[in-house]
Amino acid sequence: METPKTLLEAIKFFSDKENVRQFMISIRWTDGVVRCPQCGSEGVTYLEKANVYKCKTVHPKQKFSLKVGTIFEDSPLGLDKWLPAAWLLSNCKNGISSYEVARALGVTQKSAWHMLHRLREAMTDETGKLTGGPIECDETFIGGKIKNMHKSRLQDGRKYQGQGNKVVVMGMLERGGRVKAKVMADRKKQQIDPVMAENVEAGSHIITDEFPTYSFLSTPYDREVINHAMEYVNGHIHTNGIENFWSLLKRSLGGTYISVEPFHLDAYVSEQVFRYNNRKDADDFTRFATCMMGIQGKRLTYKALTHHRSLN
Repeated sequence: METPKTLLEAIKFFSDKENVRQFMISIRWTDGVVRCPQCGSEGVTYLEKANVYKCKTVHPKQKFSLKVGTIFEDSPLGLDKWLPAAWLLSNCKNGISSYEVARALGVTQKSAWHMLHRLREAMTDETGKLTGGPIECDETFIGGKIKNMHKSRLQDGRKYQGQGNKVVVMGMLERGGRVKAKVMADRKKQQIDPVMAENVEAGSHIITDEFPTYSFLSTPYDREVINHAMEYVNGHIHTNGIENFWSLLKRSLGGTYISVEPFHLDAYVSEQVFRYNNRKDADDFTRFATCMMGIQGKRLTYKALTHHRSLN
């Protein structure tokens, strides 16, 4: 199957139902054998006119489309719209807004927003721990400026200090390789400790700024420190790599998405992590196909998406 290389080619390619069918089969079943999502049987028949499959085994929901069992399940939108949306989100360096997707695909902004969040579910980082090193570790604050906050939110003239009304994001960058990042409720030891243990192999060479919490982590690391009060680079000791990632993340949040609620921030961080980790040796189709490999077994309903979740 000849694959598209540009967005224009992708739109033309996925406007053909047979191309969409063959592509989805290659993504979902690497051996090319379609299986029933209910019983796992290989005895299925393709009903061409209805563009669905039917399982020969008798059970509820014998008929199924290629969207069943993926993030696309129960969506009234066809794959001819879903696949270009996935292409755009995978390859736009600073992200793409729901308003732009809505105009491009001819759907409502509300539908486009839900689409993009469902696609971010497919961008979840499931790779193993960072190991070896050097691994740059740092935290950043995401949120509005105190000077722009409405006076009604400054309770009784309270003075915000430090983190204030911002959200903490922790990042770990393997130089020349992958990055991992996670939204946290705070940057105290009880929050940083499990994130480091989950994402960085014990004994790895890490480089941090002078933030003292890293000296008291439960997992042992070979740590070097750059004191930003004195200098930003000392030979190989610096955190410029992870600072570059923060710059990319904040550019997308401030320039494209404008306003992101804290309980949605993890999804936007995952999106930027995905694009960063697939920046090398990958063309647009490869990044798109990598995103599509994560669509199975995931659901995100509109109710779950709009339910406010705590960061704790």
